[in-house]
Amino acid sequence: MSRLDDVVRFYDLLDRLERRLGGKRRLGNCSKEKWPRRGVYFFFEPGENRSDSGPGPRVARVGTHALSQGSRTQLWTRLSQHRGNRGGDGGNHRGSIFRLLVGNALMNREAIGKIESWGLKSDPRHAAAHLNLSLEQMKAEEAPLEGMVSHYIGAMPFLWLAVEDEPGPGSDRSVVERNSIALLSNYGKSAVDPQSSGWLGGYCDRHKVCLSGLWNNNHVDEDYHPDFLARFENLLRN
Repeated sequence: MSRLDDVVRFYDLLDRLERRLGGKRRLGNCSKEKWPRRGVYFFFEPGENRSDSGPGPRVARVGTHALSQGSRTQLWTRLSQHRGNRGGDGGNHRGSIFRLLVGNALMNREAIGKIESWGLKSDPRHAAAHLNLSLEQMKAEEAPLEGMVSHYIGAMPFLWLAVEDEPGPGSDRSVVERNSIALLSNYGKSAVDPQSSGWLGGYCDRHKVCLSGLWNNNHVDEDYHPDFLARFENLLRN
């Protein structure tokens, strides 16, 4: 089986998942409701379509949560960190690498001027002190871009696969996330379903994002294990 064959099978599984869920959701329209406690999510992006594996949109980000032993983070907690504030008026990119990457690309594409604090340090107080700014000054400078990120991510359709396993690097969620990213990534490989020429990720300064076609920085340079697809199918069936 070729990588293209495996990508086709992967999207067949996502089609089955979508039918089970009753369709994709847009994160900007979601709120804290009855979500599974744990799962893996797959984001699509308007304007980004498959070209080799069949018709339809291509996955632009894969993610999960609670992979560290003892972690209690739930699926909605992670999705809400990506979404930002309800209504799209801001968010916290230090709590979401997805937001950080999208904001970096928007800052470069829109030529809004470099925001020195974007992505600087994990603690906003430390970032502000490093730049000799008050916390309020720094947040005010970041706020317009945080809003842009919330609107952009909020418009992205997504699917989720409920996987109620325990946290840990060997969990089913970890296996599905890591191998899905490695399968879909075009980093260092012959492209399958390549990103469009105008894809926003092409403006990101993380070369792994630019070259992989995914809003992921981890696992894009790894090899995938085809047998994960059987594991994915079993999870979907159950």
